[in-house]
Amino acid sequence: MRYKRLGNSDLRVPVLSFGCGNFGGVGSAPRLFGKGDDERSAFTMLDAALDEGITMFDTANSYGGGRSEEWLGRWLAGRGVRDQVMVTTKVGNPVGRDPRDAGLSARHIGQQIDVSLRRLRTDRVDLYLTHVFDPATPIEETVGAFDELVRAGKIRHYGMSNFSGARLDDAVAAVRPGGAAPVNLQAGYNLLDRGPETSDFPACARHGIGFTAYSPLAGGWLTGKYRAGREVPAGSRLALMPDWYGHLPRDATFRIVARFEEAAAERGVTPATLAVAWVISDPAVAAAIIAPRTPEHLAAMRAALDVPLMAQDRAAIAETTADPAEG
Repeated sequence: MRYKRLGNSDLRVPVLSFGCGNFGGVGSAPRLFGKGDDERSAFTMLDAALDEGITMFDTANSYGGGRSEEWLGRWLAGRGVRDQVMVTTKVGNPVGRDPRDAGLSARHIGQQIDVSLRRLRTDRVDLYLTHVFDPATPIEETVGAFDELVRAGKIRHYGMSNFSGARLDDAVAAVRPGGAAPVNLQAGYNLLDRGPETSDFPACARHGIGFTAYSPLAGGWLTGKYRAGREVPAGSRLALMPDWYGHLPRDATFRIVARFEEAAAERGVTPATLAVAWVISDPAVAAAIIAPRTPEHLAAMRAALDVPLMAQDRAAIAETTADPAEG
């Protein structure tokens, strides 16, 4: 496993982090609770990830209605590996029907960190992230709440997920003198969604903040599992969450993926391997968050570590994702 420093922090993170969003559900959507991996499958994948050298695990208080944190906590306690790994969790998405059961107020953050610590069976979280931007709460209140948690020893560091570069600027500006500053920005980044390059990467560079990328496979698009004229595989991300990837035009994306598959074949690797390799080879990316559901899928993503890509290689691969119908 390779490691990178997370921005200017003291955290050295593996370039592959294991995402636990499939445990007990599919992400935070209540209608999908129970649709993801069961506890036994989750433990199988956590064991496999650790065997592959992955020592960072990413969850959230809302994943699977809390099951994701609970199962990760049971696994950590059962395997006795808490001190050998890093745990990331998040706060902000709804965890109840009351409007106060969401957002980034100091009250909600203070309540939810205790819930997360109890589920995770630990006394601290290594990296605590916002899960969403909360327009109803002043950023000063949110940053102040995280700073208090650092001082209390409940979290080591904090950061933002799903914040724009401009909102990250605001968060840094809101840090009190001598206060703890954010160390991480997490966002979706892959060959089909390169938006962070223009906003997030520059903001991270300005402030010495590490960037981590979720969805390096674009919800499975970059594996080649979705085929024009065929039914979307049952249980796949696109089948369960079609709106999440609705911004990708189907016809154009099928053309792009076909070209990308050819590029992977030319290099003798699977599309999943090449897609992850492209993300983690970007100097601006500290880690990619992967969420395989089988040991075979994990092995394909782990193989990305053995695919060195120089800048010219990355540019050539990115060229395959330009729609051939354009221009």
